[in-house]
Amino acid sequence: MELFPVKRFFYSALLLFSMACLFAACSKSSIKPNRFIDSTKAKNDSTIAADTLPSFFSPSGIAVDASGNLYVADYGNNLIRKITTSGIVSTLAGSGVQGSNNGAGALASFNGPSGIAVDASGNLYVADSGNSLIRKISPTGTVSTLAGSDSTGSVNGSGINASFFDPVGVAVDASANVYVADAGNNLIRLITPAGTVSTLAGTANSSTSNGTLTASSFDNPTGLAVDASGNVFVANYLNSTILEVNPAGTVSTFAGTGQPGANNGPAASATFYFPNSVAVDAAGNVYVADGVNNLIREITPGGTVSTLAGSGMQGAADSTGTTASFNGPAGLAVDASGNVYVADAYNNLIRKITPAGVVTTIAGTGEAGSKNGKAFAHRNTFKQVRGISKSRLNIWYRPRFR
Repeated sequence: MELFPVKRFFYSALLLFSMACLFAACSKSSIKPNRFIDSTKAKNDSTIAADTLPSFFSPSGIAVDASGNLYVADYGNNLIRKITTSGIVSTLAGSGVQGSNNGAGALASFNGPSGIAVDASGNLYVADSGNSLIRKISPTGTVSTLAGSDSTGSVNGSGINASFFDPVGVAVDASANVYVADAGNNLIRLITPAGTVSTLAGTANSSTSNGTLTASSFDNPTGLAVDASGNVFVANYLNSTILEVNPAGTVSTFAGTGQPGANNGPAASATFYFPNSVAVDAAGNVYVADGVNNLIREITPGGTVSTLAGSGMQGAADSTGTTASFNGPAGLAVDASGNVYVADAYNNLIRKITPAGVVTTIAGTGEAGSKNGKAFAHRNTFKQVRGISKSRLNIWYRPRFR
């Protein structure tokens, strides 16, 4: 039976009202990600609430100091975050708005910070990729520019007279010399503590070849680490190899064939798929964030490659060895006890792997955001929230155009 016009209007209005209420209720029960891609709307949440679960947005770099505090290059939020040994997450530096301002804490700004390293005195060094700068942060959170200018390039020189092009990875040695994976220039750069920049290795050609420092070439180097003997290990991203630059001035292939894959075994026949970050422990073991494979690999000093953790499938499972999972592992760091820390970029999580391969999540909800707080507050809530949604920023698995 056909309804009269008034009744049709009444039922239509009632239906629309019910749908609106339902939508509003669902929206309030969901956690909304902070969208910091629009930098004009970004804000720095510097409040630390004991019962607030902290969140990250595509963390891409991580470092650990001698006391066990972690520092995170929170790429999507344009922030540098700190995680204490007691699990408190705070913002050390950055306003959350894209920029290149120097200053203390929230007065400073970054543009896509990707790599981070810490020296013996507690100073941090940041590869500020979007600004093509290398920034320095004092232990109290004061940000300055160590090297780099307002324009991109490959000029060597002192401080702001030098230039970089999309620097991605940084490492620091015991003498506070800073090494830079200058991805856009296909170079490995060296910065002295006084801020003088030189080219350590590479010819700026987008290929891979071994040999002397000035004759070698890299293909989009994105991560590096330096051991106690001064050997520099490089994640040669687009060539899917790990290279070694030794103090004698020679570049060689440490592991990988140059073909994408996930084969373990002898270094010369092992394969990787777009490795983006490396870390080295006191015993000389090298750890690799094997990006597209979603694996954390280990290379012994003798040259044997194995999988420390990860199933190879996208996921956020805490477990042991190959039953754990990652989604876009990016930055790596290793502490004095041999624990490996992972900036799990696509999961918006910070993960820990013990020497036995046990993987746990130490901070992050899985939802994109910039909240500070206690990493383990409301542990039951944390387990439920983690699976709601995950950021899908395509940060690491793309060629960086030159």
